[in-house]
Amino acid sequence: MKQKDTLSQTMNMLRDHGYTEDLNLLDEHLENKAKNKKYPVEDFEVDEYFRFEGMANPADNSILYAISTSDGHKGMLVDGYGKSGGQVSDKMLDKLKLN
Repeated sequence: MKQKDTLSQTMNMLRDHGYTEDLNLLDEHLENKAKNKKYPVEDFEVDEYFRFEGMANPADNSILYAISTSDGHKGMLVDGYGKSGGQVSDKMLDKLKLN
């Protein structure tokens, strides 16, 4: 898929391709709060990722991940560039290509 100009446009494109779940990054897993599910590193794949750079403020940099889970769900994870503010395992950093 081709990245759109903005984060929100790219998210809308991904929704059109079935990536409808909202995922959160936690220590050693991803979480889908709406479905009360947690996915360790072994239970999801990063299908694509898109980088966005803030024009005026480097703190506005973000990465949008399109993710498929082992139980057939598709979702999106938005995170900042580089290492996350919280404690994230090395396995998760490797999976998300953050190190």
